[in-house]
Amino acid sequence: MKKDSMRPFINRELSWLEFNQRVLNEAIDPAIPILERLKFLAISCSNLDEFFMVRVGGLKLSVQSGFQKPDPSGLKPEAQLDAINNRVETMVEDQYSLWKSSIVPTLKKSGILISSPKNLNETQLAAIHRFFETEVYSSLSPIAAHGDEFPLLPNQTLNVFVRVHVDQQTNSALLKDDLLFSERIAVIPVGKRLPRYIFVPTEAKLELVFIEDIIQHYAHRFFPQQKIIDSFTFRLSRNADMRVDDEVAGNLLESMEDLLNERTTGDCVRLEVDSEVETDSLVALGKKLSLSIKDIYTCDGPLALSHLMPISSAAGFESIRYDHWEPSDDPNLDPTESIFDSLSRRDCILFHPFQSYDPVVRLLSEAAEDDDVLAIKQTLYRTSSNSRIIDALHRATASGKNVTVILELKARFDEARNILWARQLEQAGANVIYGLKGLKTHAKATLVVRREPEGIARYCHFGTGNYNEQTAKVYTDISLLTRDPDLGADAADFFNAITGFSRPQDFRKVAMAPTGLRKRLMDMISIETANAKRGNRASITCKMNSLVDSQIISKLYEASQAGVEIDLNVRGICCLIPGLPEYSENIRVVSLVDRYLEHARIFHFHHGGDDRVFIASADWMSRNMDKRIELMVPIEDPQGKQQLTAILNTYFQDNVKAFELKSDGKYSRLTPEPGQTAVHSQKAFHTSTQAHMEAVAKRTPITFIPHRSRQSP
Repeated sequence: MKKDSMRPFINRELSWLEFNQRVLNEAIDPAIPILERLKFLAISCSNLDEFFMVRVGGLKLSVQSGFQKPDPSGLKPEAQLDAINNRVETMVEDQYSLWKSSIVPTLKKSGILISSPKNLNETQLAAIHRFFETEVYSSLSPIAAHGDEFPLLPNQTLNVFVRVHVDQQTNSALLKDDLLFSERIAVIPVGKRLPRYIFVPTEAKLELVFIEDIIQHYAHRFFPQQKIIDSFTFRLSRNADMRVDDEVAGNLLESMEDLLNERTTGDCVRLEVDSEVETDSLVALGKKLSLSIKDIYTCDGPLALSHLMPISSAAGFESIRYDHWEPSDDPNLDPTESIFDSLSRRDCILFHPFQSYDPVVRLLSEAAEDDDVLAIKQTLYRTSSNSRIIDALHRATASGKNVTVILELKARFDEARNILWARQLEQAGANVIYGLKGLKTHAKATLVVRREPEGIARYCHFGTGNYNEQTAKVYTDISLLTRDPDLGADAADFFNAITGFSRPQDFRKVAMAPTGLRKRLMDMISIETANAKRGNRASITCKMNSLVDSQIISKLYEASQAGVEIDLNVRGICCLIPGLPEYSENIRVVSLVDRYLEHARIFHFHHGGDDRVFIASADWMSRNMDKRIELMVPIEDPQGKQQLTAILNTYFQDNVKAFELKSDGKYSRLTPEPGQTAVHSQKAFHTSTQAHMEAVAKRTPITFIPHRSRQSP
C-alpha cells in the first residue's frame, strides 16, 4: 500500500461535465432516431442549467467568502471555476454545432422545419403578425436601462436586448455612462406566459418559429420613429444554491416559500447570448450585470434548447422515435387477487421501467380501500404532478386510516410541488412531517399495517427511485415489495424514530444513513479485503449514480490493492480513478447512457460465497452518508438475489451503450470486438422481461370464473 495519505481523485464538477458529454454523445449518434437525438440535446442543455445554478453558484459563493480549501483532487474553488469555464465553452460549441449542422437539417428531412420570419411566405408572415399584435404586443413591455438602472430579470427566462438611436431632444436626458449619447438601451422580458415557439401554416408536417425571433422582427413596434441599431436574445442563470437553516427556521414551510422567491433574485452566474450580438452591446450588458467575460457564453442558435423537449414527443412522428417498449406485468402478481395475498406467499422484486410500476401504486390504492388496513406510512421526496399515490393517501385519510407522510420540503427544484402536497394532505387530515432538521429525507419506503386473522402484518415497499409514476416510466429503478416480518419491524422503527423525535434503534436488517449506512458499507468492503488477503475469492459488484465519498473511495483502493475484483457501474460522477498501478489495478468503472436514465442502486458483495445483495436509495456520496436519511435494504430471497446479480452482470457485458473510465480520467465507448456478440443491456432487459411474461402466460391454464350474485349458492 502507498504510504502517502493522498489518494488520486477526479474533481467532481469535471466528472459531472463528462457525464453530460456522454448524454450529448447520444444526440450526436446518427444511428439514433432524430427526435430522440433532439431529446438528448435538450437534456444536455437542461443539465447545464441546473449545474450552473447549483454547482457553479456554490463555487462562486465559496470564492466570494474567501474559502480556499482544495477539494480531494487538489483544486481550489477558483481553479475549479476556470476549469469548468474551459470545458463548458467547448461543450456549448459542440451543442450548437450539432444543432446547426445535423439536428436542424435532419429534422427538415423528416418534415419538421425550424424557420425565422425572414424565410416565411406571405401567409406565414400574416399568421405571426396576427400573433404578435394580439398576444405579444399587448403582453410585453420594454424596460429602459439607463445608467446604473437595470431591470431585475427572473432566472432562466428569455429577454430581448435592444439598442436604439434617439434624436437630439431625447439625447440631452441620457446619463453619461450609456453606450453613446445618441443611443439608449432597453430590455424586453419575454416572461413565462408566452409560448416558446409558434407553429405556422405549412406544407411540411410541422414548421415553427421561435418567440424571440418574432419579437425581434417586430421590435420597431415597441420603439416607433426610432432606429433599432442592434437587438439580440439573452438569458440569465442565477445562483440557486440557497439553503434554509432549518435549525433556526421557525416555520419550515414558510421559509421554503421565501427561498423560492430568493432564487428569482440570486446573483447572476451565467449569461447566454445569441451569436448575433455586437461587441458594444455585449460589453454594455456584461457591465450592467457585473459579469466577467468568463461568465458569458455565446450560442450560435436559439437559447434554451431544453425548451425543445416537447417537440420530441409530438404526435404523428413515431417513425423517427424509439419503438415503444411496453412495460411487462410481474407474472407472480395475480391482478385478480389482492396484492396482500400475493405478497403473503413471496416477495416481489420489480425492475422498472421494464416491469410496470403499477404494483407499487396498487399497494397504496388497495391499502386505501381495505377495511383491514390500520395505517399507512410513507416517505415522499419527488412526486408527479397528477399523482395517483397522493390520491391514494387522500382516500386512505378520508376512510379513517392513520396516514403519516414524511414529505421532504427541501427536495431541490421540487419544493413548490411538495409545499402544495403538504398543505393538501394536512387539510385532508394526514399527519405530515416536513423532514428532519439538518437532514434531507431521501429514503424510499412505504409501510402498510394490516389486521389479519393471525395478527398484525406489515407490508413494505422499499425502492431505489422516487414515488413518481411519470419518472418510473423513464428511470431504471428497483422495487422490493415484501411482507418480511423483520423488514416490517425495521420499517416501523424507522418511521417511529423520525416522527417521534427519538434516537433510531439498531435495525434488524436495514442500514440507515446517517447513523449506520457508511459503517455497514465500509465493513462489507473490509470483509472482501480480508478474504482477498487470505487468498480467497473476493469481489464487489455495484451499480450507482455517483461515487464521490473520499472515505469509501480510499477503502475501495485498499481493497483493490489486496486483490479484490471490483466492478463499478457509475452513471454520473465518479471521482475514483481505475486502473492505476498500486492503487486501483483491480477496479473497473463503466458508465451507461441509453433511452432510460440509469437510476438504480444495487450492491453485491461476494462475502466468502454467501452473497450479500442490497438495494439502496443512496449513492456513495458524502451527502448521502452524512446529511440525508437513506436506507439500504438486503435482498435475501435466493430468487431475488439471482435476479439482481443477473441484472448487474448484464450491465457489465454491455458493449453497445457503455463507456469505460480509463486511468487517464477519460471515458472510452465500448464496442464489440471482432467476433464478439453485441450486448445492448437495456434492450436485453426489455426482451427478457417480455419473454418471461409470455412464457408464464403460456404455462398458466385459462379458467372461466363466472360473476355470481350474492343470492347464488
